[in-house]
Amino acid sequence: MIDRRLFIHFDWVLLGIVLFITSIGILNLYSVTSNGETTGAPLYLKQIIWLAISLGAMLVIAFVEYRRFTDFAYIVYTTAIILLVLVLGYGIITSGAQRWVKLGGLNFQPSEFVKISLIMALAKFFQRYPGREGYSLRHLLYPFFLLFLPMALILKQPDLGTAIILLLVFLSVLIFVKVRWSSLITLGVIGASILPLVWRFLKDYQKRRIITFFNPDLDPLGASYHLIQSKIAVGSGGILGKGFMKGTQSKLGFLPEQHTDFIFSALGEEWGLVGCFFVIGLYFLLILWGLRVAVESKDRFGAILSFGVVAMLFWHIFINIAMVLGLMPVVGIPLPLLSYGGSFLLSTLIGIGLLLNVSMRRYLF
Repeated sequence: MIDRRLFIHFDWVLLGIVLFITSIGILNLYSVTSNGETTGAPLYLKQIIWLAISLGAMLVIAFVEYRRFTDFAYIVYTTAIILLVLVLGYGIITSGAQRWVKLGGLNFQPSEFVKISLIMALAKFFQRYPGREGYSLRHLLYPFFLLFLPMALILKQPDLGTAIILLLVFLSVLIFVKVRWSSLITLGVIGASILPLVWRFLKDYQKRRIITFFNPDLDPLGASYHLIQSKIAVGSGGILGKGFMKGTQSKLGFLPEQHTDFIFSALGEEWGLVGCFFVIGLYFLLILWGLRVAVESKDRFGAILSFGVVAMLFWHIFINIAMVLGLMPVVGIPLPLLSYGGSFLLSTLIGIGLLLNVSMRRYLF
């Protein structure tokens, strides 16, 4: 039986913010893809179908008491790892990347759900209080194992964007759960010292993207093309934009990946600076509301769970918008609730379901 008090304390504000952003995403997706040639159903219609599935999953997650997740957090994590291994063995190869598995008529990307599984596993591990001094490096050996196992498998696909998100979420959680400052400084020094080694393992196209970020003129028709066209699209929108369905950069096909990684560029072209600030304001409100849920949680597991989801959303939003504006190198990181992608939308709304879950129960425990 579902406790009736959950309906009284349901977080309608959080749900409203999410639905508002998602509605903008559907409209934007319709605008940039409605006159394109696609096989099968239009992309915006597929996104609506995924949205219905994702909202159902979100509500199921929201009404299962989140403290029960501690019992099978590691099981969920292990399942996600097994799926990553299956992807490397039987996954679909698209554009040189092996990231998807086919389930019926749908392509499914397991790496998206690794983010949620890692957050749950970290929340379970760190729910024990570290004491007055905080966690030391010795305490962090197991959490680092939880991070590096999926990161290694995801980099093998290769999917640098998702690996970066996992790392940033992990570091964010470390700061939140009170790790000793001496340990954090040591980790920073170690991280800086291995950067040359990381550079050696990057793919050639990934290196070119970083190099051309500092000098786009080196390869304007190659590695710099995405970045240059994105900035042209955003800049051409001006203050008020060109108007709904009037974006020439996206309509004429100059803007690549306009429905996924560069959806914000298309939005900037059609709705201008005002529209961009409005959407960024909604994201800002979503992040603040999520932090409020984490702070007001009545137990440590719920607080870490909520903060992990907020960190996941924040880093996606920050990196994607900075990327399309030319403030960061181009990496494959989509924009939550706006970019096209069924697996990404489903994992994002599962995270929102966890936030709703913790928010509703802050009055009950």
